[in-house]
Amino acid sequence: MTNSESAIFDQAFKALDSFHIEIPSWGFANTGTRFGKFLQTAAASTIEEKFADAAEVNRLTGVTPTLALHVLWDLPNGLADVPAVRDLERRFGVRSGSINPNLFQDQEYKYGSLCNPSAAIRQQAVAHMLDSIEIAKALGARDISLWLADGSNYPGTQSIRKRIGWLEEALCTSHQHLAPNQRLLVEYKPFEPAFYHTDIADWGMSVQLSRHAGPQACVLVDTGHHYTTQNIEQIVAWLLHTGMLGGFHFNDRRYADDDLTLGSIDPYQIFRIFHEIHSAAADGLNLDVAYMIDQSHNLKGKIEAMVQTVVTAQELYLKAALIDREKLAEYQQSCDLVAAEELFRGAFWKDVRPLAAAWREARGLPADPLAALRENGYVERIAQERGSRHAAVSSYA
Repeated sequence: MTNSESAIFDQAFKALDSFHIEIPSWGFANTGTRFGKFLQTAAASTIEEKFADAAEVNRLTGVTPTLALHVLWDLPNGLADVPAVRDLERRFGVRSGSINPNLFQDQEYKYGSLCNPSAAIRQQAVAHMLDSIEIAKALGARDISLWLADGSNYPGTQSIRKRIGWLEEALCTSHQHLAPNQRLLVEYKPFEPAFYHTDIADWGMSVQLSRHAGPQACVLVDTGHHYTTQNIEQIVAWLLHTGMLGGFHFNDRRYADDDLTLGSIDPYQIFRIFHEIHSAAADGLNLDVAYMIDQSHNLKGKIEAMVQTVVTAQELYLKAALIDREKLAEYQQSCDLVAAEELFRGAFWKDVRPLAAAWREARGLPADPLAALRENGYVERIAQERGSRHAAVSSYA
């Protein structure tokens, strides 16, 4: 191996050692479109099964040590469920990750939760936020990830400004209850389920609300929550520059919030996002960015899709890490447009799979996690076990 090749290996290994990504509990469960669900026998139906599946993904990839939890879906009894979750953490070697409040499921939230015209319903929603924060404290989880479905469908039916005030008040109250090490990640989405106005519709609104809430609030970027032509990496650059980037929910989309597997439609976009993050780090910015997956695997097998996503994320992160930034800066400064773009594109087109495989083997992991999953029979085994159990429950019911 030449000195140049050795340097690339060292750089690649250092980058991969620094990369971890959180996987979501709901990514292992049966999900569907607004028209219905397509059931899979291997899908997880209990939090124990979700932890088991998460442990398998971490065993194969080595970079998914935490599992994001949805409060009502995973901890329906609130704090009373914490001891059982703690036991699952010990059994499966996976920690609880970000805690996700649920402010869109109850019937009371038909006209909004934190922004509902009813003071009683707003109080109910704030109470759920505070319960979620306490659950996170009990589990040792740092981030509370807030996605708000609030909005309206028809002009004139709601006071947009009043709802801004109610939301500011709710987030300030939530922020006051955070532990010193916790963060409130404020997500945004341009539409769906609200189609006239959404209360947190873009990154600017999220930034303003976070700043108003307090210093432990920052922005969560979901890569599917943008219009098709939006320049997401420019948004990321602004959030990095202003110190407001808290984390990502990674997925891909063709039209809107399609929740497709990361990189399946536009891997170049994820590469461009990672480039902005690597560039900011190289420039000395103090970064604390949480990488999380938020996908709905309606057609693909749940665990295969998760492993495929994690491996894709590693590869795109590595491609961006290997950009020759000094040379790129020279080309940018001299406005040598073709040379700069070719260097940038060349890093994207580089096949980093051998480097990633070498890193995995050096860390005692399968060189090809997806192939290892298909060979070890885990999916077939749980499909048989869970399918039989579901059939027995259905027969008994």
